[in-house]
Amino acid sequence: MTAPRISYADFAKLAPGVPEGLAAIGKAVGTSGLGKDLLELIKLRASQLNGCAFCLQFHLNLARSLQVPAEKLDLLATWHDAPVYSDRERVALAYAEQLTLSARGDISDALYQQTLAEFGPGDLSFLTASIAHINAWNRIGKALRFAPPIKAGTP
Repeated sequence: MTAPRISYADFAKLAPGVPEGLAAIGKAVGTSGLGKDLLELIKLRASQLNGCAFCLQFHLNLARSLQVPAEKLDLLATWHDAPVYSDRERVALAYAEQLTLSARGDISDALYQQTLAEFGPGDLSFLTASIAHINAWNRIGKALRFAPPIKAGTP
């Protein structure tokens, strides 16, 4: 285990306005109507891909408090092969993966069109913002090695 470089609380003091700015994005997306379960799944998947222990634990805690089915949380790393996800969740997870791993290649036109067809332009915009949002938090949390939160909803 690696030691935290800076605590979340210290980060919030050292970078005033940054956590609040990111929270504003989260609030906008959270009230978009996309569904909190879906948002937690994509945040968890991006956090898995990015290896951010803080964000992974934080969003597992939130997902559990929202009563996201345990099977969906348990099988998320292998969602491609797990039958517990809806078509909508599968499209969102595929899009989240491609956007999170975009340094490896462009977002395919086929996946973009599939995601647009499933979500429409408004929800696709919020979905994209949510994925960008969690990727920003993943990079902050991983770089500074925030300690994973033990209790639900606490940074």
